[in-house]
Amino acid sequence: MVNVVKIGGNIVDNPEALDSFLNDFASLSGPKVLIHGGGKEATRLSKALGLEARMVEGRRITDRQTLDVVTMVYAGLINKRIVAMLQARGCNAIGLSGADGNTIAATRRPADPVDFGFVGDLVPTGINVGFLSGLIDQGYTPVLCAICHDKNGTLLNCNADSVAGNVARSLAGVMSAAITFCFEKPGVLADPDDDSSVIPVVTGDMFAQMRESGAVAKGMVPKLQNALSCCADGVEHVRICDAAALLHPDAGTTVKI
Repeated sequence: MVNVVKIGGNIVDNPEALDSFLNDFASLSGPKVLIHGGGKEATRLSKALGLEARMVEGRRITDRQTLDVVTMVYAGLINKRIVAMLQARGCNAIGLSGADGNTIAATRRPADPVDFGFVGDLVPTGINVGFLSGLIDQGYTPVLCAICHDKNGTLLNCNADSVAGNVARSLAGVMSAAITFCFEKPGVLADPDDDSSVIPVVTGDMFAQMRESGAVAKGMVPKLQNALSCCADGVEHVRICDAAALLHPDAGTTVKI
């Protein structure tokens, strides 16, 4: 079984947390794929270059200059830093953007109702599963950022959760696959202010009820939607948890149809 793991900025931005996580990730047995988000490095570099980060509903507006910055940071600095750290742990990682090997193609998001600039949306057929599975078969551990391309020469800034979900679903078509979405909480919480209120299992019906009641909102909604899509498309095990729980399969929230 291939383990697809996604980490976000809360790990990328914290050297101690990243170091600990990569120890755990490198020790995972069997084939694996890592997808990482961007963290705050792009915002820091943007400020240093005199560029103002513009956000709409928590999502970054990616104009041409911002695209240059996030590509340098996500596909360059962060990706290669993680690859080097994994190599030091004996994990033969290979760092990729979506453009490398035509790994992930996307389409530019429509400008209506909000023009997010060079932001991409993934398509079900956009994952080059033959290339990825070939790397895995050769013993490589792909490390993917969320900078993708439109196959017409333009890079696009995509959502890392969506990249992870699409990669897992595509790999599930050719091998057994599992996915773990790691974020800053120990799982899906019944009470967002109480980290001990982890819901051990969330199903599609439960999600619909929780969304209607407001029990889940904001960023947890697309994360659960992504997780449920993985379940529907043959990913055998889907989990949302804290990165520190990666090696503890019963920790966090398991998502089922």
